[in-house]
Amino acid sequence: VQLVESGGGLVQAGGSLRLSCAASGSIFSIVAMGWYRQAPGKQRELVASITSGGRTNYADSVKGRFTISRDNAKITTVLQMNNLNAEDTAVYSCWMRSGSTNYWGRGTQVTVSS
Repeated sequence: VQLVESGGGLVQAGGSLRLSCAASGSIFSIVAMGWYRQAPGKQRELVASITSGGRTNYADSVKGRFTISRDNAKITTVLQMNNLNAEDTAVYSCWMRSGSTNYWGRGTQVTVSS
């Protein structure tokens, strides 16, 4: 199973970025997909997740600014990030839970300049 992220980069504060993640391989019983992030010197944190039924969950710090969506047929998830600020700077990693197994992408850097 492989998760490949795209869409990271450098953006000014107040700007937007769109992250995409595509899963491939022998995938069964997807429970949820989502995004984690880790900033330098900080613990990894869950940013947003979405279940196979469409239920979403967001970190308090991104509520109202980030939106997660997924395409079950294509096994992709998208994180739309608006009104970005410097505190959003981190490596963002795609995550997928299939059955009882967690899978991770390699991550994509998001840098917000103030």
